[in-house]
Amino acid sequence: MTEPAPTTVPVGESLKARNDRQARANRDAFRARGLVVLNLLSSPGSGKTALLERTLSEYGRRRRVGVVVGDLQTDNDARRLAGRGGPVVPVTTGTVCHLKADMVARAVAGLDLAALDVLVIENVGNLVCPASFDLGEDTRVVLLSTTEGEDKPLKYPRAFKTAHAVVLTKTDLAGPAGFDRAAALANVRAVNPDATVLELSARTGEGLGEWYAYLDGLVARRAG
Repeated sequence: MTEPAPTTVPVGESLKARNDRQARANRDAFRARGLVVLNLLSSPGSGKTALLERTLSEYGRRRRVGVVVGDLQTDNDARRLAGRGGPVVPVTTGTVCHLKADMVARAVAGLDLAALDVLVIENVGNLVCPASFDLGEDTRVVLLSTTEGEDKPLKYPRAFKTAHAVVLTKTDLAGPAGFDRAAALANVRAVNPDATVLELSARTGEGLGEWYAYLDGLVARRAG
């Protein structure tokens, strides 16, 4: 009797396909409510939460902003953002190094999405896994801090190539860190010449006006 040929099950592709289906459902639900959704990616410590603190407290005065906060463990970031005027939903991923579309769907299930203008998804601090998973966002934003060095776009090209905007953070530390701004911007452009590039410091407030204007542009385009 001939032994049956072994069957290979493409588990990774199956999981990715499932995620993509949920991402499409998320996107349809978000668009039906006229909601702008951002997926915020960065390395750990690049300043995502600090930027969101200022965004909720300041930009939240003129736009209704909600946040989904992803982290491997603890709800520390969510607690930092709580009480700043918008709803904040923590998602603890455990051993998973990125948010998935179904996690986002469960997180927003208890939110009144029609009462929001902007939803920001703060992804797990990681420039590898999150870059491969669509969450249903309109806009992908990647942060690059001056304390990380100039070569991150070249080391993690997928994250930067799929970004609609790249935000250079901690500009107030560029001098002490010996950061080569021209080299960093050239590396961003080499990987993604079409990305919007913003530069800011959440600590000093420098450049936040341009960040808020960028968000306003997204809201205006969605409304139009």
